[in-house]
Amino acid sequence: MKQESGRSLIEVIGVLAIAGVMSASAISIYNVIRNNQARKIASMEIEQIAKNTKILMGARGDYTGISVDYLIKAGALKNNQAPIGDTTWSVEAINDGKGFSINLSGLSSGECEYFATAAPKWATKVLINGFEKDINTSCFSTDTNKISFTVE
Repeated sequence: MKQESGRSLIEVIGVLAIAGVMSASAISIYNVIRNNQARKIASMEIEQIAKNTKILMGARGDYTGISVDYLIKAGALKNNQAPIGDTTWSVEAINDGKGFSINLSGLSSGECEYFATAAPKWATKVLINGFEKDINTSCFSTDTNKISFTVE
């Protein structure tokens, strides 16, 4: 009698299903890592913008007239691209020029929660969707979140 060696169709389908689940898991883990890395890079860029603004404008003690365009012309920024979120971001003077804020908009809920929980030490205050960050502050579930980092 002749014996056949090989795999049945059910065994092959099982192996392919396991490989598919493992691939999907690996892709989702990769996306989480990539998003976290992008947020960390954006956080470092925002901190550098704050430092450059302090160096540029802090000597005169007045932040009046500060803007993204002003920072680009002064060489403190390379371009007008937002570190994270959509393209409508700003740097502006607050409290009659005694401080400034870096305002980001179009943030996803994950990005908003990241910046809400990892509030930078260099910022005096963090506003999330117009409200000061506290335990009850929540981010929107849509990509319409706004965060302002205030430095005074």
